[in-house]
Amino acid sequence: MKEPKMILFDYGQTLVGEERFDGLRGTRAVLEYAIENKYGRTAEEIQAAADAMNQELGRFDPAKKHLFQLEIPNHMFTRYLYESQGVKLSISGADLDRVFWDAASPGKPTLGIEAFLSFLKERGIRTGVISNISYAGEVVGERIQRLIPDNGFEFIIATSEYLYRKPNRRIFELALKKAGLVPEQVWYAGDQYECDIVGARGVGITPLWYIGAIDLPYEGRDDVLTVKTWEEARGLLEGCTTDPPGISG
Repeated sequence: MKEPKMILFDYGQTLVGEERFDGLRGTRAVLEYAIENKYGRTAEEIQAAADAMNQELGRFDPAKKHLFQLEIPNHMFTRYLYESQGVKLSISGADLDRVFWDAASPGKPTLGIEAFLSFLKERGIRTGVISNISYAGEVVGERIQRLIPDNGFEFIIATSEYLYRKPNRRIFELALKKAGLVPEQVWYAGDQYECDIVGARGVGITPLWYIGAIDLPYEGRDDVLTVKTWEEARGLLEGCTTDPPGISG
């Protein structure tokens, strides 16, 4: 197996785990910035409205989320949500995303990811991120930088800024263009089979299925490189062949 020139990473449950989402907690934090609440809506009522919208849109159904391949930026969602509930806020856009997300799901780096990224840097393997995420790109970048400060990522593609969601091939093709590489030179590490593994494979990128942060039963597949720890991923790379000096594959 040939060593990649670059590894692209998913964000949630790959780089950062333990993001136990609590929408009500996030909504309570946002309501602290309300300057008008025309109908006296409670956080529980607003969250119920948000849940109904998400159910109608089919955004977060685990069995179907790979079919939802166009992103809805959170600033559009929350603008409709709060105005429809008669709530006027003193914050908007990235600030609102930041307040909600930090309260709803703080998260922390997956075990061993910092050491693995340092190993990649020492080995000269480039890195970047593609994340299916509705929060503003600047907020995603800030969080990654705060949680994994010495990351070395060349770019972070948040789908909130680029329309398309994984597994749509366009988002992977964009990353290849930004990297200046062909699919055979790139691996993609992610936890979600349909979005990450099938999506990467669909454009010829080698998928690496990271299951270390998955807290649900999963069905293993013999045809996919699968690791439970980043130390295992390091072992895979140490067993790869590399190009001779002066030769690029």
